Amino acid sequence: MTAEGFFSRVYEVTKLIPFGRVTSYGAIAKYLGTPRSARMVGWALNASHLDDSIPAHRVVNRNGLLSGKHHFKGSNLMQQLLENENIKVENNQVVAFEKYFWDPNIQLIKH
Repeated sequence: MTAEGFFSRVYEVTKLIPFGRVTSYGAIAKYLGTPRSARMVGWALNASHLDDSIPAHRVVNRNGLLSGKHHFKGSNLMQQLLENENIKVENNQVVAFEKYFWDPNIQLIKH
């Protein structure tokens, strides 16, 4: 699969994350059948910032840390977007991460 094809698949999954929920780079990678490519998921989402239809702010690291926040315009934009969805963030980390975690491996039927 090409990088472009992989990125497109990442975007498709990311668009399915419900309002008020978050997932991780690793969960998306695992869903796509490439469990060791969490970093590449991050690269894809970093490249997606020109497309407002991709809610990249809903993807955090496996501990709920806003590890991609520096890729958003403004220092707190990722946090503000999450808080607009009633997800509390403290010290750059989603509070009660398990409560808000959405796992595509459970929620979606694999293609």
